[in-house]
Amino acid sequence: MANVKTLLDQWSVKDLEDNSSINVVVESCTELGNSGVPGIQITSMGSIVTYEPNVVEQWAYKAGKQNAEEYFLEDKSWTFHEDQYIKHFLVTGSPLKARITVKTRSSKPITKDYDLPFEV
Repeated sequence: MANVKTLLDQWSVKDLEDNSSINVVVESCTELGNSGVPGIQITSMGSIVTYEPNVVEQWAYKAGKQNAEEYFLEDKSWTFHEDQYIKHFLVTGSPLKARITVKTRSSKPITKDYDLPFEV
């Protein structure tokens, strides 16, 4: 069976400095990772972050080692500037959640959470 993507959310954060926007697309997928199991993909600025059980299990383990309820995915985030960024997180607990925070130069940080369709 082929991977079926379903749009969960689509939003944008406008930057009034140069009239640009950071766009975010969140999709539910039926087959992700080596196991071909359901998960979530978040796309922004041409980058895709995939939340599937194998990688989320590793992130949850690292969060546990740090005693953190929110694990910052530094290598998946865009944080070159202090006044504009895209930060991805795994929120541990039940249910597990994908979190994204977007900030442009002229906006406040906007954070949205999405429940993951699995537990680890």
